[in-house]
Amino acid sequence: MSNPSLLSVDNLSISFAEKSIVRNVSFQLERGKTLAIVGESGAGKSLLALSILQLLPYPEAHHPTGEITLNGEALVGKCDAVLEAVRGNKVSMIFQEPMTSLNPLHTVQKQIAETLLLHKGIVGKEALNRTIELLNLVGIEAPETRLKSYPHELSGGQRQRIMIAMALANDPELLIADEPTTALDVTIQKQILGLLASLQQRLNMAILLITHDLCIVKSIAHDVIVMRNGEVVEKQAKQALFDSPKSAYTKLLLDAVPCGEMTPLINPELLLSADNIHVSFAMEKNFWGKVTTTLDAVKGVSLAVHKGETVAIVGESGSGKSTLAQAILQLNKSTGKVVFLGQQIDSHNKKSLQAVRSKLQIVFQDPFASLSPRLCVGDIIAEGLEVHQPQLTIEQVEDKVNETLLRVGLDKNSASRYPHQFSGGQRQRISIARALILNPELIILDEPTSALDRSIQKQILDLLVILQAEFSLSYLFISHDLSVVRAMSHRVLVMKAGEVVEQGFTNEIFSAPKQQYTKILLSSALL
Repeated sequence: MSNPSLLSVDNLSISFAEKSIVRNVSFQLERGKTLAIVGESGAGKSLLALSILQLLPYPEAHHPTGEITLNGEALVGKCDAVLEAVRGNKVSMIFQEPMTSLNPLHTVQKQIAETLLLHKGIVGKEALNRTIELLNLVGIEAPETRLKSYPHELSGGQRQRIMIAMALANDPELLIADEPTTALDVTIQKQILGLLASLQQRLNMAILLITHDLCIVKSIAHDVIVMRNGEVVEKQAKQALFDSPKSAYTKLLLDAVPCGEMTPLINPELLLSADNIHVSFAMEKNFWGKVTTTLDAVKGVSLAVHKGETVAIVGESGSGKSTLAQAILQLNKSTGKVVFLGQQIDSHNKKSLQAVRSKLQIVFQDPFASLSPRLCVGDIIAEGLEVHQPQLTIEQVEDKVNETLLRVGLDKNSASRYPHQFSGGQRQRISIARALILNPELIILDEPTSALDRSIQKQILDLLVILQAEFSLSYLFISHDLSVVRAMSHRVLVMKAGEVVEQGFTNEIFSAPKQQYTKILLSSALL
């Protein structure tokens, strides 16, 4: 009897050397359907997807049990000739980070044309026409003008669309999408998800979606597999899973979606004010070095942060959120007035600024990139004390480091380890500890949870709320995740193209937005 499913995975296990990573996974996927695989980092989702195309580092990786069949044809252990006929032809994959997946030395046209040449033998004018057709299909405006562009000349959304165009070049029967919208703004995310859904309907294509975002799953999946520590803990139709989850772990994931709102503060004390902030960058210079073209990244923005308050800044990539934060920290050239703790710090010299910065700290988006790989955690956290409190003894520094580690939920033994030995959530706790040890009044949080799984994200957000209550901390919270913003912030500023288009209390912005741009953001957020 023939198998009606396009893809069948039966009792599949994955091991590296003697270590078992994925165990006894089985599922089937039909044409025109979307199967979502969800779970935390390390659950084995991406390994499972890579095994379908046999892209694991064999023979170090191997399959102790199981089989993968596509249209009834077995794939495990097949020779390169068989697999090359499948990869990029019958099965295509969209990887999580397009900037690292696209070749930085090749143009858009060359990268798409290469796929057409390898699988279809299409060259010349026919390849050019097909490339333009694909770019139109994925919603690239004026595709003829983008043919000679390199990946770094495109936005995040455009790069992801190019990845999708390459994946669809040969009309695959199965599309594997590995976290396809993780790093994208909510408006671009909505466009990409809508694009995938429309292409699926048009081509009757099956989609295997790997994600940790349950809002996306709820939006486009038909069936869901929940994985934890390499095993399937639950498998249900989407609606059944959301309505009546069976596994305790699935319930934990569903409960981790941010919810609730902060109550506005009553007569809070002003901590920081920024008035009429402008930031411009030189884009072009003439032969004599004179700037001829500038980009106005921040245009006359004013804001205030009060003691114990969280003020969120939201908007798409390129709206000026992080640039504004850097201007407040005096890390870029800007004009305008910044008053912190009653002092006008925009006119401070370097020495005066150093004294202020112990009270004004920042936690960056990517903790792995912002923590030195050459320093142990204890030295990373203690570095600020060496600059701002040089009078402390070695014993006093060690005591403060250990105390701060405990406050952020890490044990003191962590001090002797290095960043690569920690998970993403633990590394973000280290980043928070580095900021917290100086007893700051205000911490700027620049996308502090965007790279984290929902359950880990909830832990970090809960930690930030606890620390805020304990130390009367104020936060300037930069994020494109509006569900997090709604749960964490007292007030919201909405930025577009360097300007504030709307601001107000969080509950007012979310319940009754006044500006059309804010309404578009909220409608795109899958809240």
